[in-house]
Amino acid sequence: MQKGSRIEYKVAEKFTSINGEGKCAGQLAVFIRFQGCNLNCEYCDTKWANEEQAAYEVMTEQDIYTYIKSTKIKNVTLTGGEPLLQPEIGALIQKLSEDTKLRVEIETNGSVCIKEYQKIENPPEFTMDYKLPISGMTNFMCLENFLYLKKKDTVKFVVGGKSDLEMAKQVIEKYRLTEKCSVYFSPVFGRINPVKIVEFMLENQMNQVNLQLQMHKFIWEPEKRGV
Repeated sequence: MQKGSRIEYKVAEKFTSINGEGKCAGQLAVFIRFQGCNLNCEYCDTKWANEEQAAYEVMTEQDIYTYIKSTKIKNVTLTGGEPLLQPEIGALIQKLSEDTKLRVEIETNGSVCIKEYQKIENPPEFTMDYKLPISGMTNFMCLENFLYLKKKDTVKFVVGGKSDLEMAKQVIEKYRLTEKCSVYFSPVFGRINPVKIVEFMLENQMNQVNLQLQMHKFIWEPEKRGV
């Protein structure tokens, strides 16, 4: 959203916690969650932020940057919803990238092209989903994104059963993802026993693939917001 020369963003919530997933799991992080999403995953745990009528706070890029710096936390996660749907989100990414004391991660659902953001001088780290059958959103994936992944990036597969694991294996092999970036399996909370994922990884000798659990859902109540 843009008002005159002032770029404004729809922020559903902002908070500090720990990273519950990914390469910095367990480390302090500041989260900026944007309102709105173009997908409707069956297992989504932030549907409340995705609706067009969802409440939000209007913040400029300077507002967001000032808030982030006030926390004195290095790890920054831009999430949603889908953050890359925010108009002029590139301006915010550029501003954050100029502060080399920050480690900026963008959690994206895999349906929006990341090409232009990878051209930034100090680009963020992308954690990009590949939506599997359990999500109901596989057909919306932007496969072009596999061309633009870098070593610092991550592809995350949220799995709920054997068919999801089998498709994830095919995608990993087809696009040689473990050679390009980090790769994670993340179970749908309460839908699949993580043991099943480990067994699948062992059976298929899936070296360099990581299993992660959503740490924040074990520390706090699984539905708790702002953590």
